[in-house]
Amino acid sequence: MATINFDEYKNVWVFVEQRDGKLMNVALELLGEGRRLAKDIAEDTKVCAVLVGDKVEHLAKECFAYGADSVYLIEDPLLKNYTTDGYTKVITDAANQFKPDIFLYGATHIGRDLAPRVAARLNTGLTADCTHLDVSVAGYIKYAEENTTLNTKSLDPNSPDKGLKMTRPAFGGNLMATIVCPRTRPQMATVRPGVMQKMEPIEGATGEIVKVTPEIKASDIKVEILDIVKSAKELVSLTDANIICSAGRGLGDASGFELMQKFADKVGGVVGASRAAVDAGWIGHDHQVGQTGTTVKPTIYFACGISGAIQHLAGMQSSDCIVAINKDPDSPIMEIADYAIVGDLYKVIPEIIAEWDNAEALYDATTK
Repeated sequence: MATINFDEYKNVWVFVEQRDGKLMNVALELLGEGRRLAKDIAEDTKVCAVLVGDKVEHLAKECFAYGADSVYLIEDPLLKNYTTDGYTKVITDAANQFKPDIFLYGATHIGRDLAPRVAARLNTGLTADCTHLDVSVAGYIKYAEENTTLNTKSLDPNSPDKGLKMTRPAFGGNLMATIVCPRTRPQMATVRPGVMQKMEPIEGATGEIVKVTPEIKASDIKVEILDIVKSAKELVSLTDANIICSAGRGLGDASGFELMQKFADKVGGVVGASRAAVDAGWIGHDHQVGQTGTTVKPTIYFACGISGAIQHLAGMQSSDCIVAINKDPDSPIMEIADYAIVGDLYKVIPEIIAEWDNAEALYDATTK
């Protein structure tokens, strides 16, 4: 293996995924996370957004608002729609030219397709589906103290090490593994949507736009997109929901999700589910919350008939308010709930809906 001069590599890069001229939410989350990491590395470390597409320069303003110091703009008509070959080539070329120290991607369908290909061409490693990132040993130890599946015995909290520590679930979510990339650069990771915290946008923020002229031709792209057909099926968007009404094995059967949908419609939320409910075929995978589904942090999370397996808890325990409804007062979900209701969900939920109706009627009466 060729010797790498680590001093040549600097800055935190974030692939800011855009679709139809709109930035994905996870890209904004990663810009905020990149800002946090950059502060811990060095004062002159910059957060750089990598924006690829055609006629997407207008999105640079949003990147600056959410934490980017610079935007590497790669535009070409051949890059209008995502293709594995096209995006891999131009991003690899840019990384070889500018040499980022850290390169982050959202763990979306595109990110999971793109990141490993770029990593292979750069001859570096990739940690997939991360739930925590840190460059400070002390910061990592603090995080580990809150997670009993992490081991810190061999770590010195006073170590000057600034390598990226990438934490992800392992062995079906039964423990968390922290992975480092000590011999190659850039250090690369994909991060689950909904895990990191977005910055509060700074109106009027500006930065440097670096226009990168891609060396790409039609023959570089082996797949031709003839048409893009979007499914008529309406998929649930758990990551953007303020209120999630989730249910698990305690529903008993698939018909219970009719009540959950009624509940969600009443409170202005969306329906979620545990892995057990999805594996039973009661509801689609796009509703699944947890390490093998979607990581969420809504304002209110209703956990109905969910026992609280570690994989599920890891995917929703950052919610602002957790309301658990379960017959078993000793189930794990009750321990982390802000409000724990012991009872039959088929009796409790209709009561909540009724009280919600009463509250709405009272509000209408007092505002007339």
